[in-house]
Amino acid sequence: MSTLQSLIVILGPTASGKTEMGFKLAKKYNGEIINADSRQIYREMDIGTGKTDIQYSIFNIPVHLINIKNPNQKFSLSQYKKIAIKTINNIHKKNKIPILVGGTGLYISTIVDNLEIPKAAPNKKIRERLEKHTEKYLFKKLKKIDLKSAKTIGENNKRKLIRALEVCEITGKPFSSQQIKGEPLFNVLQIGIKTDREKLYKKIDERVDEMIRIGLIKETKKLSKKYSFDLPAMSGIGYREIGQYLQNKIALEEAIQKIKFRTHQYARRQMTWFKRDGRIEWVENYSEAEKLFVSVIARNEVER
Repeated sequence: MSTLQSLIVILGPTASGKTEMGFKLAKKYNGEIINADSRQIYREMDIGTGKTDIQYSIFNIPVHLINIKNPNQKFSLSQYKKIAIKTINNIHKKNKIPILVGGTGLYISTIVDNLEIPKAAPNKKIRERLEKHTEKYLFKKLKKIDLKSAKTIGENNKRKLIRALEVCEITGKPFSSQQIKGEPLFNVLQIGIKTDREKLYKKIDERVDEMIRIGLIKETKKLSKKYSFDLPAMSGIGYREIGQYLQNKIALEEAIQKIKFRTHQYARRQMTWFKRDGRIEWVENYSEAEKLFVSVIARNEVER
């Protein structure tokens, strides 16, 4: 007999429709949303992180772990894990269903697999030394000592590349080998949204055009008056390219194309990450997701 409470996860690559699916399920089945998108934790970063894709007020559903940090504030994986678990337990106490929604694979894994986060405190000297190098150099260096982490992180995420190299240097062990799975905390159903790559790219391109239309340039300009483009949050997809445009480094047309290209790359990395997990139930539409959702919730209620 299971004694674990339920946790529903809705995942997929960027622009796949997971947010809307999560909200529909939460609205119909008395659920609350926990954000699993590492960029949506930042305040004031709305258009570039896709928060405008869904008008949250329409659904009137509580959303947790969104807009909890300023772009210049640090937020670690261990902090995310601690807050997310506490939030999920609080939702259960209200007799509601927690629904974890997002596309940041490591955020999802740390909850689903109860990952043990490497215990290596940030080292200022190491970080400053690594910061001087390009992403390409850092990626090449990480590939030599921890190929698994390099493939997971990709070559465009400087902050995570630095952290992985930092942990490797401090502990003398590969970063990937230190992410150990613990005992499960919840009875988890992971629902993944199947996507045709060409259709997804088209949706991404249309979304980027829409972001520009509704004010990504204005939003980035406003942020740049308060925050440096050297900050990890400000170097995210969309903000970096528009930042380069605002600094007269590239033309707007080039900036837009770069955003689209980097988002395509990111979507591919997301799918590579998710495809490694054989426990994910892949669906093509809301109806298929709802059937899985209902069957698992009903089964868990019987078991409990």
